[in-house]
Amino acid sequence: MTQVRASRAQPAPRAKPAGRGRPSKAAGRDLKETILDAAEGLFARHGFHGVTIRQVAAEAGVDTALIHYYFGAKRELFDSVFLRRAEILNTARSVSMDAYEKSHAGTMTVEGVIEAFIEPLLRISQDGGQGWKSYFALVAQVNNTPAWGGETMARFFDPVVHRLVETLKVVRPDAAYRDLYWSYQFLTGSMMLALSETGRIDSLSNGECHSSDLGAVRARLFAYCAAGFEAVIARAPQG
Repeated sequence: MTQVRASRAQPAPRAKPAGRGRPSKAAGRDLKETILDAAEGLFARHGFHGVTIRQVAAEAGVDTALIHYYFGAKRELFDSVFLRRAEILNTARSVSMDAYEKSHAGTMTVEGVIEAFIEPLLRISQDGGQGWKSYFALVAQVNNTPAWGGETMARFFDPVVHRLVETLKVVRPDAAYRDLYWSYQFLTGSMMLALSETGRIDSLSNGECHSSDLGAVRARLFAYCAAGFEAVIARAPQG
């Protein structure tokens, strides 16, 4: 009697990555974004030194080798996280300031210029989802990191900041550049603390204010910063 051997179902072959074991371009884009999202959230919560490549890999569900393949060492990964949204912010602020200058030619004010500079960030934070919340918290951390924060902020944001200062100089030609730069120093502290939404004001005010209430921030921040600029320019301290 002839025995018939039961055939076993064979597993479907896995699709091979393109290019000698490398991920395809489409898969690569998706994986890179997944890694950047994971790294962004971890860096925002724990800071640069509190995060390892292994932790990012675990959060993203990939092998550490893939992170090194796409980004290199941890600092290069961090820079990629920082650059991804910095370009969007810089473009949004440039467009906003262009529109303000065009619509208020000859009638620009310090407060109007500051609003054109900050408003895109508030709008993006309100509408952009958790990724943007994490990013703004990360920028606030970097902005207050003495060792290398200033260098990082300079690489990614200096051109648009110089644009702000030069526009304010047009509005207030009597202002000394040193006063405009000091005023920007104070503005960026206020702006980034507001955007990082730490919850500090919630407890400080016993619930009267909420750091997540960006509408309340919008109603106050521009006027607050503009008044500071005007006061510094009027006082014109020496040295």
